[in-house]
Amino acid sequence: MIETNLWLFLAAAFLIAAIPGPGIFYVAARTLSEGRANGFASMAGTALGGLVHVVAGSLGISAIILASAELFAAVKFVGALYLVWLGIRTFRSAGGALTLESEAVGGKRAFRDGVLVEALNPKTAAFFLAFIPQFLEPSGSNPALQFIVLGAISVTLNTLADVVVVLMASATRGHLIGRPQLMRRLTQGSGVFIAGLGLSLALARRPVNG
Repeated sequence: MIETNLWLFLAAAFLIAAIPGPGIFYVAARTLSEGRANGFASMAGTALGGLVHVVAGSLGISAIILASAELFAAVKFVGALYLVWLGIRTFRSAGGALTLESEAVGGKRAFRDGVLVEALNPKTAAFFLAFIPQFLEPSGSNPALQFIVLGAISVTLNTLADVVVVLMASATRGHLIGRPQLMRRLTQGSGVFIAGLGLSLALARRPVNG
């Protein structure tokens, strides 16, 4: 990897990480509705889900999925349905999300949800396949390893941005936790937003190479 390419990649990856995207909004919604502990668990899950896409991209699996309209649609709709289900579950649990103690509940579930939400999002696969190859060194050995290294760096930067989001959302929740009615509305709104992310994913179109 030429040093210039690496610095260009870091600059581009940093800018992309700083731009709010569906992953950031999902983690923020989970933090607002369930607390900081579950927010960090969700963040860790989405990070692992992102690494799944990195490895799949390096092995050519993502390219196969994106090349097939049927496979793309299948993964997309499973991911969309899962997000909608999570949104409905969050909305229905609004009445119980009123204390800081609830943060300790469901960390494993929040982590699992984060992994599945990110791993079942073919738009993430499309992003890595479009972004990372621009910075690979053609003359370098083992392009698959280069892909994994750059992908891991990108996931790390995105995760650092998520840390900031979790802390900010947690602080906001802390200020509202003593107002049950407002907290209930906030949790319900988070559920609606998560479900909306699922509907947005369902409407996503498969990238078509020109």
